[in-house]
Amino acid sequence: MTTSESQPKDPSAILDSSASDKTEQELSNSSAIAKTAIARWYAVQVASSCEKKVKATLEQRAVTLGVSSRILEIEIPQTPAVKLKKDGSRQSTEEKVFPGYVLVRMVLDEDTMMAVRSTPNVINFVGAEDRRSTGKARGHIKPRPLSRQEVDRIFKRAAEKKTVVKLDLTEGDQILVTAGPFKDFQGEVIEVSGERSKLKALLSIFGRETPVELEFSQISKQN
Repeated sequence: MTTSESQPKDPSAILDSSASDKTEQELSNSSAIAKTAIARWYAVQVASSCEKKVKATLEQRAVTLGVSSRILEIEIPQTPAVKLKKDGSRQSTEEKVFPGYVLVRMVLDEDTMMAVRSTPNVINFVGAEDRRSTGKARGHIKPRPLSRQEVDRIFKRAAEKKTVVKLDLTEGDQILVTAGPFKDFQGEVIEVSGERSKLKALLSIFGRETPVELEFSQISKQN
């Protein structure tokens, strides 16, 4: 009786060990890339009073440079504010939570970093300085992502919508008290606390300069 020869195995069913190792390595690399390609919030320092300009410009550049899928959000956290003018009128405005900074949620890579850094009026990311090993030249700033706690605190503060009263006053300005127990007294501003809507002024009481805390609504600025 003739014994039938064993049929050769399907080549596709034979896994070369090196190919298997390569496949596992590729999967490992893909997994590593997937883990790093996570959008995080970064703080970007910008020129004074240029926050809105930077936001608008960066939004346009992200589209032009083809990185809009990795630069996802650009925010300027703000709270409502009321500005008291010299004539006593009130103007509704907004107070920046962190003046001079813009928050960007993005996937950090060479292209997105370049898009942000090369935007006009951007100074740099907030992060740690990567010092050079030799020489005295300063190193590049390595962007540091904000922690979840930092992000939550920033946006919680903006979401509170607590109105801030702003007054066009600085230390040394002359004021007149228009309400309260010191009405009609004149004095000099020595401290302004915008967040508390209060100031301290030196008033001449019984011939002595006395520091008194006053509400913004209790005074008017003198020319």
